[in-house]
Amino acid sequence: MRIAFAGTPAFALPPLAALASSPHQVVGVLTQPDRPAGRGRKLTPSIIKEFAAGHGYEVSQPLTLRTEEGRESLRRWQPDVLVVVAYGLILPVEALSIPQHGCINVHASLLPRWRGAAPIQRAILEGDAETGVTLMQMDVGLDTGPMWLQRRVIIDDQDDAISLQNKLGALGAEALLETLDLVAAGQVQPIAQPSVGATYARKIDKSEARIDWQQSAVEIDRRIRAFKAWPVAETVWRDEIVRIHRAYPLVADTNAESSVTPGTWIAAADGALQIVCGKGRLAVIELQRSGKRSVTAAEFLNGIPGGFTAGTEQFS
Repeated sequence: MRIAFAGTPAFALPPLAALASSPHQVVGVLTQPDRPAGRGRKLTPSIIKEFAAGHGYEVSQPLTLRTEEGRESLRRWQPDVLVVVAYGLILPVEALSIPQHGCINVHASLLPRWRGAAPIQRAILEGDAETGVTLMQMDVGLDTGPMWLQRRVIIDDQDDAISLQNKLGALGAEALLETLDLVAAGQVQPIAQPSVGATYARKIDKSEARIDWQQSAVEIDRRIRAFKAWPVAETVWRDEIVRIHRAYPLVADTNAESSVTPGTWIAAADGALQIVCGKGRLAVIELQRSGKRSVTAAEFLNGIPGGFTAGTEQFS
């Protein structure tokens, strides 16, 4: 089939790569306009644009698809299907109706749970035991269309937003090719999403990165893992922002810690800073002071003039 593709971040790359290696013909790629990135704020293309250019695909980067001008490339490509993977722009009904077989979305959750912009992060934050991908026929609603198929994956205790994104990207690529086979065969139709169980994965706000030490160690660990890529979980120590990149929760010693203020560094063991939480301790193994590189807990301690005394240092 003639396939147009719309995607922008790294999650969209495995599905596009799968299409490039398949018998399908990629007739064009939509991706968001180049954005300033890095300290120099240099205009940088998306990873999808770079891949498409390397494979000789025509690339279009409209600011919106709400205008005829924005939809011109898509209409000219005359696709059988538009595959949409974390594109980042709303597709109005005028765009949805251009491909002969409509638009198919690779969504990183088991719909109807976690409709919206940040399903991977929300699944980790909420402590979901599993997640997956849904291949959905798009309609005008927000991730409300009928489903072609779903594939599931376990969320490990060590999974963060990056590792889970990689799992789901690979899973989504496989499921996409299966779905296109179903569409081409024309023998089955997608099924409606369940009427119960819908939740909304709102866009991540940078303010959510701030650690609340009154929470349990398990909840704080989830926050660190969910925000691994961006915005990165952070706390304040000696009036300085410190980012925490890696940690793990420890079993609570409620008798010993009931009188200790959450956020207190109480011990250093097994290469980690142990910080008291509302329930349990968090073992921090990698962190980063403002303007400095990320370091291990041991390197962090060694870099503090005058040392670091357990029980007297507070993170807030």
